[in-house]
Amino acid sequence: MASSLPRSLAASAARSVRRARIPTAAAAHVRHSSFARVEEKPLETPDDWTNFQLKRAEYQTLIDTFSEYGSTQTRNNTFQPHHPLHRPVAPSDITLSALIASGAHFGHSQKLMNPNFVPYAYGVRAGITIIDLDHTLPLLRRAAQVVRGVAARGGSIVFVGTRSDLRPAVRLAAERMGKFGYHVGERWLPGTLTNRVHMFGPEVAGDEQVIPDLVVFLNPIPNIHAIRECALEHVPTIGIVDSNVDPRIVMYPIPANDESTRTAELIAGLLSVAGREGVAIYEEEQAKAVARAAARRQQRFRDNQLA
Repeated sequence: MASSLPRSLAASAARSVRRARIPTAAAAHVRHSSFARVEEKPLETPDDWTNFQLKRAEYQTLIDTFSEYGSTQTRNNTFQPHHPLHRPVAPSDITLSALIASGAHFGHSQKLMNPNFVPYAYGVRAGITIIDLDHTLPLLRRAAQVVRGVAARGGSIVFVGTRSDLRPAVRLAAERMGKFGYHVGERWLPGTLTNRVHMFGPEVAGDEQVIPDLVVFLNPIPNIHAIRECALEHVPTIGIVDSNVDPRIVMYPIPANDESTRTAELIAGLLSVAGREGVAIYEEEQAKAVARAAARRQQRFRDNQLA
């Protein structure tokens, strides 16, 4: 018992010493872990300022020398899950990698594949149909050109996504187009187009344009009645078609995964950016037309004065 007491005291003393040394070692590690750390010391003399500039130049030289051997990826230049919704890419910048990252290539079960979807299928993996994105990319760019062309002529475009996860996507897509963009995030009321006099009233249906120039469907199957109304009113349609959907139900199909929220956000954002470009073209043409009309009026006024 007498010998065990000194041993316990020595062990406790050693533990207290180790605990006391840990903060010092951690502080030294933090102090020397980065070349960018500058001594927190006021610059009082010209020599202090010169040394400060030399240290900064030395650090910048190291960065310039070793940057080509390391990664240049940052949060701003790499993909983030929220980018398709809030920072959509332009149609010219869309890539196969972005489509794959969003899961656009996953289809439904092989047993559910529509026979008319076979040209857009790449193959089957583990019983799941894989969509050929080499077909999706050009069709997506074609749809973007359609949206841009409609918006450039002052047409109205409606984005339809009636699932709860698609409502932010269609809302933001319509907001990007300003007064030319509209969205349906809840249920599409049957007869919105075919029975518009009853839905909107005779005055609104007769005085205002209630038939859109283009409709984009992010989930076509639950809105098949809306697609029928667009067909009856000769309204062109764009839609995301999955492997269990007949691509012929819409005028401009985009073969992709219609159950992926990220895919819908990517496609809706890209099409809305194309629409925003078309709106800019339309406003520029309108401004030029106003300027030409003002110039003609001014010329007529001058001619009248000379006469």
